[in-house]
Amino acid sequence: MKKIFLLSLALFAFCAFTACAQSNSDVEKLGRVLSSMSDRAKAAIPNGKPEEFIADLNKVLEAEKNFRQDDLSLYYLIDKKHSVGSDYVPKDLVKLVKNSHFNINRNDLSLRPDSYEALVKMSDAAKKDGITLLVSSTYRSYEYQKKTFEKWVRIDGLKEAERESARPGTSQHQLGVAIDFGSITDDFAQTRMCKWLDAHAADYGWSLSFPQGYEDVTGFRWECWHFRYIGKEACAFQKKWFSDIQQFMIEFIDAWKKSE
Repeated sequence: MKKIFLLSLALFAFCAFTACAQSNSDVEKLGRVLSSMSDRAKAAIPNGKPEEFIADLNKVLEAEKNFRQDDLSLYYLIDKKHSVGSDYVPKDLVKLVKNSHFNINRNDLSLRPDSYEALVKMSDAAKKDGITLLVSSTYRSYEYQKKTFEKWVRIDGLKEAERESARPGTSQHQLGVAIDFGSITDDFAQTRMCKWLDAHAADYGWSLSFPQGYEDVTGFRWECWHFRYIGKEACAFQKKWFSDIQQFMIEFIDAWKKSE
């Protein structure tokens, strides 16, 4: 059966609404935003009703109102083309210390308060299943990321470093919402911890940032250990409408907010 993408449905609805002189409708805006996205992003969006998509989007935007308003949104788009300044530091970072919820392997780890609370809830759920999560990397300052990127350039050369490490100002870690779990190696994918995260992380608002087979989309090779906190509503929206690809969903929300 030939696949009909939501874009086509949205544009069809746009024409119908325009004929009714309702040029400012959300359906029109949806068609405009989707048409601006990459072909691969469009192909990731399944068949569905524009009105249903918009209703789900509104749930995500409503959830955003409960985020702290004096810091960047949990949906902030940061990647190789979108960055934060060298002076950006998340508000009220919570230092991770030895505790009964999860393990840490360093004493310089910290997270945004909302991400920390979500980590505790997820860790407690994992422990009930006999798994203790290991947090290996969290917030990184601009300067820390600069040194990390330069280290990988020295080790692997610039081309390979670009696949492995973000340039300063472009890392999700600087937002204080990203965690590298476990060994931070490909072998982590075969562990019970990683398999538990793959199955349950979204239930607690955590999303895999760099999935396998999407390096051309994210700019980074597969990282089975790197999860970003975006909230449960956004995780559900991502899974339902964007083939569970975080980059597509975050790009869409960014474009939606910027669209007139």
